[in-house]
Amino acid sequence: MSSATQSGGVSHANTGTTATNFGSSVESRAQREDAARLEAQGKASEVLNVYRLEPTAAPSDPRWDNSPSMGVVTVAARTAGDARIVAAGLELDFQEIDAAPADDVTTRNASAFRDEKLYTVIELEKGRADLTRSVLKGETVVDLIKPTQL
Repeated sequence: MSSATQSGGVSHANTGTTATNFGSSVESRAQREDAARLEAQGKASEVLNVYRLEPTAAPSDPRWDNSPSMGVVTVAARTAGDARIVAAGLELDFQEIDAAPADDVTTRNASAFRDEKLYTVIELEKGRADLTRSVLKGETVVDLIKPTQL
């Protein structure tokens, strides 16, 4: 049972939870804005680390049904969490083809790279100023999202 209480005479039901949206935090928005700015500049202007994302779940794990494995991917990113966001950019987004979204305006949030039970992040190198925030090694799977027209 919740120990949440109401105050101030508010008559709304108090469920003890807040309304939040995945990927809408100040940090997430800042990372996306920074990535767009750095990409527009076309140069490395910060110190980055190199990370390798490797699948850790068994091939029979049912999570792969929603997010097929993209294999091992190497990225240049700020943090391990940022490496997951950069790697998700490798996947095809519904906005790039004629397909409808599921629960969001983009399919980036449903990426297998963002699921810590599917992929682990391993730091390979630290403090590289000669790289841009991007995928360094990995292949795009083009049939990840099925188009609405064949």
